[in-house]
Amino acid sequence: MSLSMHGSSVPVFVRVFGNMLNWLDKAQAYAETRKFDTANYLGMRLAPDMLPFSRQIQIATDGAKGCVARLAGVEIPKWDDTEASLDDLRARLRRAIDYVQTFTPQQLDGTEGREILLPTRSGDPMKFTGENYLKHFVLPNTYFHATTTYALLRHAGVDLGKKDFLGAA
Repeated sequence: MSLSMHGSSVPVFVRVFGNMLNWLDKAQAYAETRKFDTANYLGMRLAPDMLPFSRQIQIATDGAKGCVARLAGVEIPKWDDTEASLDDLRARLRRAIDYVQTFTPQQLDGTEGREILLPTRSGDPMKFTGENYLKHFVLPNTYFHATTTYALLRHAGVDLGKKDFLGAA
């Protein structure tokens, strides 16, 4: 039996973004306990040449919305990257959850062989089948940016553990 493209994407995005919402709640509580401004999180980086905390969440959500839209053959909605607070980032995560949940199995299942052309800065698009795009590009990228978000919060002292990363069973 083959895996469902819908089942391998939408519930995964919903779970990861739901977990990320919980991390932001813990980060908020930690900042309140320690009496510092949560805006301190937004520009955090583990290295000078990496993108900041807020961009990690923006990129993860952009990847998910782009994935389901491309697989379904619909236009990708444009979201401005203007989040300037934890509340803004929470709203973006909720928006992403709501958006991906609008896609039905009928829209995504059977798209394994669909040609996906991903624009690049060089102008030469990356070419994938739908299955390879989901399994070997979008999901690893989602987890990369989620992991980076998690690591930045841990580095800042937020009490997160493996259960927080994986979420409830």
